[in-house]
Amino acid sequence: MTVIEITDLRKSYQGNQAVNGVSLTVGRGEIFGLAGPNGAGKTSVVECVSGLRRPDSGSVRVLGLDPHGGDRRALQQRIGAQLQEAALPDGIKVGEALRMYASFYDRPADYRALMDEWGLTARKGSRFGGLSGGWKQRLFIALALVGNPEVVLLDELTTGLDPDARRTTWGLIRAMRERGVTVVMVTHFMDEAEALCDRVAIIDGGRVTAQGSPRELIGQAGTGSLEDAYFALTGRN
Repeated sequence: MTVIEITDLRKSYQGNQAVNGVSLTVGRGEIFGLAGPNGAGKTSVVECVSGLRRPDSGSVRVLGLDPHGGDRRALQQRIGAQLQEAALPDGIKVGEALRMYASFYDRPADYRALMDEWGLTARKGSRFGGLSGGWKQRLFIALALVGNPEVVLLDELTTGLDPDARRTTWGLIRAMRERGVTVVMVTHFMDEAEALCDRVAIIDGGRVTAQGSPRELIGQAGTGSLEDAYFALTGRN
């Protein structure tokens, strides 16, 4: 079943075309990656899907709903997001943040159970500003799940993390899928996309230059890794 359908999406900022005719679909239960270099248009695509930005043209449907029309309120109750500029006040405590976010939803998850599930209970009294990067990302994942979403959007979740924290976060993303959640993740790390994603769309210059499973893209390029395939398929040698 298709849960996200994007058709000929276009978005520009001050005359610069950030998204230029992107079309793709995401199936229920997938981890779907949007991969590519910084500035490729990946974040703009996700922001249009989440309803945060309105596209200039094209269409977006998430769970059959329009993120930019009268369906927006209903859709916000069914998706979760951790976007690139996500931040919390340094003084807010972990438990307070989860309790506050739970109040935004009609049928939230038990935020205390989420703290247990994601290993945050021992840090429920810790202030956000004192958390390491890995613990902040763990909190952001819990916040994205507190509304019991069917779809979660993650934008460069592992950027800036050390290798151990990055691998731990990969495990958390896999655990989201095991909960039955469809995950759309933005990354510019090809090893991450290869390790996690069922399918990947490579975006460069606002366009989808290739898409398929990591194995399909590697086979199409005749390379040994998705990173090498990316360079071959985009002509970045």
